[in-house]
Amino acid sequence: MRDNIQIRRAEIADIPALTALIDLSVRRLQAQDYTAAQIEGALNSVYGVDTQLIADGTYFVAEARSADGSNPILAGCGGWSKRKTLYGSDHCAGREDSLLDPQRDAAKIRAFFVHPDWARRGIGSLILDACEAAARQASFTHLEMGATLTGVPFYRSKGYKELEHFSAPLPGGESLPIVRMAK
Repeated sequence: MRDNIQIRRAEIADIPALTALIDLSVRRLQAQDYTAAQIEGALNSVYGVDTQLIADGTYFVAEARSADGSNPILAGCGGWSKRKTLYGSDHCAGREDSLLDPQRDAAKIRAFFVHPDWARRGIGSLILDACEAAARQASFTHLEMGATLTGVPFYRSKGYKELEHFSAPLPGGESLPIVRMAK
């Protein structure tokens, strides 16, 4: 199965496809962990494309190709960051885009979304492996993230430990439970 998956750096031209993938992934895969109001609020204020990750060259997409190599499908996306922002898209409040010190700070694992038709088929693992390798190559020895409740079991299986639970404020008085995890 993994033979027909290509991991590559995301490009600005991918933004429309990434936006559609994120919406579909959140609505279908997070429905068991979050209410409809939390999902809508998060899609409007937290989730979405972070163009800083694309500009930094630290955001990846997984393309699934048919046997003849035609018609690639965006099966997943995710990245890592050398900046202080723990989570959130371009329109998320509280971003802090200053650079981290690899000798002192943990790189951030960011914005993982998998197409529902490709869930639990190794896409997230391939992207996470690429992110961890790239962060190590940039001299980071520690990693952390703000994981969704849906993502916690996956990240736990990859050696990440839960550090704290907190909530991101959402419009309409809702909040989105998030788990800070590290490795």
